[in-house]
Amino acid sequence: MKRRQFFQAIAAVGATAAATSAAFAAGHSQAVSSGMFEGRSNHVTSGSVSVIQEDGRYFVELGDDFSLDGGPDPRVGFGRDGVYDPDAYLGALLSLNGKQRYAVPITWDPAQFSEVFIWCEVASVPLGVASLK
Repeated sequence: MKRRQFFQAIAAVGATAAATSAAFAAGHSQAVSSGMFEGRSNHVTSGSVSVIQEDGRYFVELGDDFSLDGGPDPRVGFGRDGVYDPDAYLGALLSLNGKQRYAVPITWDPAQFSEVFIWCEVASVPLGVASLK
């Protein structure tokens, strides 16, 4: 095999692997619930949120349109029936705007929760809440 043929063969294998990987990822990701944020405690919080199942794992994904006007120590977590569950903490808010993703621990069932909260730990108040449907 000549050097040029070798590199062409490697490129073809790489392209096939990339296409297969993209098709696999696209086929194994689905939104199981979603909602829209509403501001709380005199804060402006807006945008979408989805609970995504991907290859057997769950993630909370804030949409490209997510926005929070600010607040000290904002966190992402679950709640139910209008009450934040401090044991359902997913992580510190990564950014005040835009798409971001938080892994749900594998021992949790997201179906047990009815809301996603943006929570201010310092003041113990919600900054935004999205009901999941």
